[in-house]
Amino acid sequence: MKRRLCGLTLFITATVATSAQARPLRVMALDQCADQFVLALAPDAELALSPRADDPDAWMRNAAKGRRLVRPTLEAATGFQPDVVVRYWGGDARLLNALDRRGARTVGIDDATDMDGVRANIRKVAAALDRPERGEALVRRMDTQLSRASGAGHGRAAVYVTAGGFTSGPGSLMDAILRAAGFRNGVVKPGYQPLGLERVLLSPPALYVKGFFDLARSDWRGAGRHPVMRRATAERTAASLPGAALTCPAWFAADAAVLLAEQAK
Repeated sequence: MKRRLCGLTLFITATVATSAQARPLRVMALDQCADQFVLALAPDAELALSPRADDPDAWMRNAAKGRRLVRPTLEAATGFQPDVVVRYWGGDARLLNALDRRGARTVGIDDATDMDGVRANIRKVAAALDRPERGEALVRRMDTQLSRASGAGHGRAAVYVTAGGFTSGPGSLMDAILRAAGFRNGVVKPGYQPLGLERVLLSPPALYVKGFFDLARSDWRGAGRHPVMRRATAERTAASLPGAALTCPAWFAADAAVLLAEQAK
């Protein structure tokens, strides 16, 4: 009898272990940027995406269709029980501490100001999801896109402007996108900053690169849509980039560079 009980215990233990191993990886994304990474790197996992995963400004919005969308709350996380949580800015301290106590691994996407930073993000998230091969494939694809974009701007100066009327100087990912396509940034001051209608009127740049103008609800009353700005950019727009390519320090920054290169020819 004792031998039978011992055999039954071993059988149950083995069955539970096999079941645990067979369960697909559960990954929760806490914001739209995280959605893009998990959809690209772990499409075979059981995913819980943020409510913005299929919004018009999401690069992987088509891949998000039919997927589970949940709010980044403690209640949702408790119900889903993720193995890995990916975030860029989403999730408050209460949620993150609770996930840590429950043994979920949280990986953060870092701000990137250049393409090396983007590569580091890809590899970091891929390692956390145990998908290093997918990560390297994404890096290779990104590098191929950067090669396609290289040199198209022929060193011309261009100024980025959003629908809200903002621009971006050196030390930013947008600056890296401009340089990847062969342009130099016409903004000298570092960082994200208002472009200013006065500046546009008094010292207009040779070329503009627009961003987020494709989104009807994006700053529809912003300075970038002002009649003065419309007139200033009418004949000087090198390219208009979709908001979806610009929302996250991810591999599709290289796609934005390709779109810029193609439109600016």
